[in-house]
Amino acid sequence: MDTTHTTLPDLLANHLILLQLTPYLPLPSLLSLSSTSTSLRSLLLTHPSTFSHLDLSPVPSARLPASLTAPLDRGGQSFRAERMDEALTEDEFYCGPLRGIFSRLTRIGALAGVGTMVLDGLCVPADLVREIVADTERFKALRVLSLRRCEHLNERKLCQVLKYAVRPGRAEGTPRLRALYVFGPRDGDVGSGEVEVGTRGGGVTEVEGAQIGAMIGAHEVVGGADMALDPWYRRQGVVMSIPLSDWAETLDACQGIIHFDAAGSEFLGPAMATISLGGCASCGSCPEEPAIFGQHDETAFPLLAPPPLHSQTVKEAQRPYGCVVRDGRTQYPPLILRCPECVRNRRCSTCNKWWCEACYQPPKAANIRADGSVQYENNAQPKQMGVRRECWECGLTCAACILRDIKTCRICQSEFCLLHNRGKKPDECDWCGSSGRRTRELY
Repeated sequence: MDTTHTTLPDLLANHLILLQLTPYLPLPSLLSLSSTSTSLRSLLLTHPSTFSHLDLSPVPSARLPASLTAPLDRGGQSFRAERMDEALTEDEFYCGPLRGIFSRLTRIGALAGVGTMVLDGLCVPADLVREIVADTERFKALRVLSLRRCEHLNERKLCQVLKYAVRPGRAEGTPRLRALYVFGPRDGDVGSGEVEVGTRGGGVTEVEGAQIGAMIGAHEVVGGADMALDPWYRRQGVVMSIPLSDWAETLDACQGIIHFDAAGSEFLGPAMATISLGGCASCGSCPEEPAIFGQHDETAFPLLAPPPLHSQTVKEAQRPYGCVVRDGRTQYPPLILRCPECVRNRRCSTCNKWWCEACYQPPKAANIRADGSVQYENNAQPKQMGVRRECWECGLTCAACILRDIKTCRICQSEFCLLHNRGKKPDECDWCGSSGRRTRELY
C-alpha cells in the first residue's frame, strides 16, 4: 500500500498548475509562501512564470503614507519632517515606494520574469515610466503595463517618453513594451451604469473549443449580448472623455509598436476615437467596414480590460467575447469607432443613431412663402435624417427622439423636454407647473 501523499511543492512543480495559480496570488502572499520552506523558495524564485503577472495596486508598501500624499509645496512641513535630502525632486519622492519594491524584486531575481505589471492608482511619475520602458535589462520580459488612474502622472511628459521610445533611430528590439493601459478606469471602479466584465484568462481555457458549452449562443448575441461585452463593443455612444490633445499624435507615432486601451481615428488626421457606434441607420454598416477581431489588423482594436492573467500577447489583450455558431467557429462582434468630429451633426446623443458619410443627405433648402407655408426645393419633403438641438441638456437628437421626448405645454403652447422637465404634470412645462411667484432668474 502506497502511503506517500502529494505535497504542495509536488503540486506546484507541475508547470501548468503553477502557471494557472500564481497570477491569482498577490505579491505578499507569494513572498510569504516562498519563505515557508527551502523547497518552495527554490521552486517559486527560480521558476520564470511565478511573477509573470505582477499586480502592485493592492500592496500597502507601494503607496505613500496618507500624511505624505499632500502637495509638497504647502509650507514644506511634510517634506522637512521626513528629513530628506534637499536635492530630492518631487518626482523622485513619489517614485520611492515603487523603486524600493523593484530593488527587492531585482535582488531575488523576480523582476526579470515580470510580463504584465499593474500599477493602477499608485504614484507613478513619468520618469519612472521612462525607466520601466527604457531599462530592457531589469524589465526584459515586460510586455503589458497598466497605468490606469495613476497619481502624479504628467500626461504630456508621458507622451514625450512614449514618442521617444518609438523614435526611428531607436535600438533594434526596443521597446519591449507592447501594450499600455492608461485611459480606462480601474478594474474596481466600474460605474453603476456599466456592467463589470469578468476576468479574461488567456490560458488553456481560452483555446477555441475549450468552453463551447459556456460561451454565448448565437441567438443570445442577436437579442442582447451587449451586456456581456466590453464598453467598446456595446455601441453605447461615448465610451471615454476626450483626452489630452497630445495623445492623438502619440497613438499615431506608436502605431504597430505599442498598443493602447483606446483606438485612433484617421478620417480627419490623428484623433482619438471615443465613440462606439452600431451600423449606419440607413445602410447598417460604415464605409470602411466594421472591424472584426481575427479578420483585421491589430491596430484597429483597443486593448480590453482587465489585462489578461495568463498571457502577455496583444492578441489576447484585444480578444473580445465571442459566440459559437453552429459549425463550431467563434464569431466576434463588429467594432465601429469614431471621433466626435467624424460624426458631428450626424449622431443622436440620446439613442446613438447615426448616418455614415455615404448615406447622409443634408436637409433640403426651404423657402417661406408669403402665406407662411414652407416650400422645399424640387417639391421634395424633408427626410427623417440628421439631428438638431431641441433641448439644451439632451444635445443633438434625431427626429424619432424629438417626437418621443419633446412635448407642447397645454397652457403656454411652448415646447419642453420630458426628460428634463421639472414640472409636476407631464403636459405642463416647469414654468407653468411651478407654484409661487414667477420671476425671471437671470443667474
